[in-house]
Amino acid sequence: MVAASPRPHDRDGDESPWRRLTLLAVAVLVLVLIASADSLHGLLVSLTDRATPLMQSRPTLGAVLFVLVSALSAMVAFFSSAVLVPVAVQVWGTWGTIALLWLGWIVGGILAYTIARTAGRPMVARLMNAELLARYEARVSDHAPWGLVLLFQLGLPSEIPGYLLGLARYAPHRYLLALAIAELPWAIVTVLLGNTLMERRVPVLIALGALAAALSGLALVALNRRLRAADARKRA
Repeated sequence: MVAASPRPHDRDGDESPWRRLTLLAVAVLVLVLIASADSLHGLLVSLTDRATPLMQSRPTLGAVLFVLVSALSAMVAFFSSAVLVPVAVQVWGTWGTIALLWLGWIVGGILAYTIARTAGRPMVARLMNAELLARYEARVSDHAPWGLVLLFQLGLPSEIPGYLLGLARYAPHRYLLALAIAELPWAIVTVLLGNTLMERRVPVLIALGALAAALSGLALVALNRRLRAADARKRA
């Protein structure tokens, strides 16, 4: 992922959940810059053209590696598989890349959940921000409503919910359903952004970025409202 600062704040002074929106905005700006600059876009095309034959020569191995890299990107905050999307589209096509990316993110979420559930807090504390972990762990339990879990998946950075829900020992099948539903639109948007970048369709790039930001923002606002309502009920 791309680091970005400063980040906007919500009403509770919690800036971390807004990181996904900030990162998305920064990523779209970078994509627009690359698409607009002849030298940068030419370099991207050159790198893609060089990497594509290597992936095509070993498509099965390439698919496995792409899924594993995507899984890692769903578990580690500073790592992203999005840079491989233009090459992947050349090898497996748009829908094939969406499927592989989606699968990779699901695998990453399952691994994060499994690590947290089996290894517990000491391991999770090494993999994610301790302050963020403490802030949300108290608000998630094994009896959390499924709709709230879905909002966690939609609104928070992808590496967070799996660890939190694994620690809470949330029902695996309910977590997997929320994970699969939440990651699919992000996989579609990521691949479409890669396609429009290669085709240098800047207005479409901006529109897709705005759509993704709006959907993520709405999910985050809904999540914060649900959490504040739950906190109010506990204090009453």
